[in-house]
Amino acid sequence: MAAEWGLTIEEMSRPPVEIWPDNFQAVHVFSATRTQWSYAGFGSPVGLIYSELPFVFEMEGIERKDWPRLFAELRVMEGAALEVMRSAKP
Repeated sequence: MAAEWGLTIEEMSRPPVEIWPDNFQAVHVFSATRTQWSYAGFGSPVGLIYSELPFVFEMEGIERKDWPRLFAELRVMEGAALEVMRSAKP
C-alpha cells in the first residue's frame, strides 16, 4: 500500500494526520488526482493537469457551484506538493 501512494514504509508508519471536515472534500479530490500530474523533461513535476479536473469533479459528485472553491483549495495543495516533490530530488 505504501508504494501505491509513493511512500516508503517509514513514511506510512508515521501517526495519521487529522483532516478537518472543512478540508475533507479537497483532500479527497486531491487524492483522486494523484495520477494526473504533468512532468517536464527529466521527470520534473510541473503541476496538476487542470483539463482533467472537471472529469474528477463529476466522478466524485462535486456540485458545479463548488468547483471554483475546490479548485482554489487544490491549487494550494498542489503548490505544497510541488515543493515537497522538488525538494525530494537528489
